[in-house]
Amino acid sequence: MSRRGLLLFVAMCVIWGIPYLFIRVAVSELSPPTLVFFRTTVGALILLPFALSRGGLGSVRGKWVPLLFFAAFEVALPWLLLSSAEQHISSALAGLLISAVPLVGVVIATVLGNRDYLRLSTLSGLVVGLAGVALIVGLDVRASDPISLLEMAGVAVGYALGPAILSRYLTSVPSVTVNGLSLAICAIAYAPVAALHWPLTVPSLAVIASLAVLSIVCTALAFLLFFALVAEIGPVRSTVITYVNPAVAAVLGVAVLHESFTLGMGLGFVLVLAGSILATRKSGAPAAAEAAAAIPEPRREEAVS
Repeated sequence: MSRRGLLLFVAMCVIWGIPYLFIRVAVSELSPPTLVFFRTTVGALILLPFALSRGGLGSVRGKWVPLLFFAAFEVALPWLLLSSAEQHISSALAGLLISAVPLVGVVIATVLGNRDYLRLSTLSGLVVGLAGVALIVGLDVRASDPISLLEMAGVAVGYALGPAILSRYLTSVPSVTVNGLSLAICAIAYAPVAALHWPLTVPSLAVIASLAVLSIVCTALAFLLFFALVAEIGPVRSTVITYVNPAVAAVLGVAVLHESFTLGMGLGFVLVLAGSILATRKSGAPAAAEAAAAIPEPRREEAVS
């Protein structure tokens, strides 16, 4: 891996690991719809100029329906559910539960007709991964908020469905266009809801700073850097960041917000990672190769230089 690729990789591991911390801070004073509206609006304003400079809306002609579904499942629903869940559970727990997304992706791929995963190793991986999720949540589910756990399940489903829609219907659309338009669609959709939940007082500096980081760094900049990362090291190795982000989220939650971190959470995370790798391996090949199929390879000119 080149030095540039390594820097981009480390940056993405951190940038996509810190949103859980800042969401936890932001929802202490803002409603989930308002938070999602701010994130999508600022992100769209930054990404849309890049999208327009790379062909505008022409590449989306005839693909608005799948784009709407992608925006709904990749952004609108999971961001709202995640923000709502973090009003009641720790950012560390939220981040660790997200590590189960590859497991959900395998289930969805199988339901959609992909028979490549109908193997003993896949079933074993799912069992191991589910055991890990149980350890992360805690065997006594009454100690956790059940509604928030259901919301996190919805987040995992959304994050698994998004790439499936992208890989099947939107591979011909530039990545920056897909993400820029998706954010714009969600911003428009959330505008009236956010207006009804608008804060009556000016948020604290901590919340304003969290909004800025979430919108600029974790949304707009993250997408641009990820395009550059995939162009630099390829989609296969780029997917490895999905295994690092939850660990970053857990460490920050404990170190900054002084959240609890149990032995079960640590062991559960290891089991989820092991289960994900086992369930998504294909004929001895790394799982990342299969997962990468959901990530369209950006052309070099799409990446940030």
